[in-house]
Amino acid sequence: MKLLKLMLAVLAAALVTSGAQAVMVDGAITFAGGAIYDTDSLATATMVNTFVDVTVQSEDGDFAAFIADGDAVTMAVPYIFIPSTPTPALWSVGGFTFDLDGSTVELQNADFLVISGTGTITGNGFDPTVGTWAFTSQSPSADGVFSFSASGDFNPPGVPDGGSTVALLGLGLTGVWMIRRKFATA
Repeated sequence: MKLLKLMLAVLAAALVTSGAQAVMVDGAITFAGGAIYDTDSLATATMVNTFVDVTVQSEDGDFAAFIADGDAVTMAVPYIFIPSTPTPALWSVGGFTFDLDGSTVELQNADFLVISGTGTITGNGFDPTVGTWAFTSQSPSADGVFSFSASGDFNPPGVPDGGSTVALLGLGLTGVWMIRRKFATA
């Protein structure tokens, strides 16, 4: 009887833990717009002082249910990339917000600026999800406004199963132990 109670407790634990699944954001989003830097040259820029007319260019996965092409994007300013500076709410659109943890300048000269970074996206009932940020800008400027494009990629490699696999393994081993014990006493 004690063994039956133990098995039922293990089964109940397996059912409870299987419901504790994480719901991570899965998808990608891209933006485009203008940027006004702290200098007139990409080669010496250290921050974006103003973003101009930033809109969503494409979205897929979980983003598609909340965001459409052409939606306006709210960008944080200043966006300081030298030195790398965490930027809360770097961008927000459609109920999602991306907090930049840090970034790296991959290429910077008079013609191009390429930055990559990582951060966390939240919103719309999803669990905080780690993702990447990519930012590119190019010369020449038009009246001091440089064009830029950016993207975010949030494709989690795998979500833990909440322990149900371990619980089922324990239940199976308990069953093997019961069968072994029964045959040993017979």
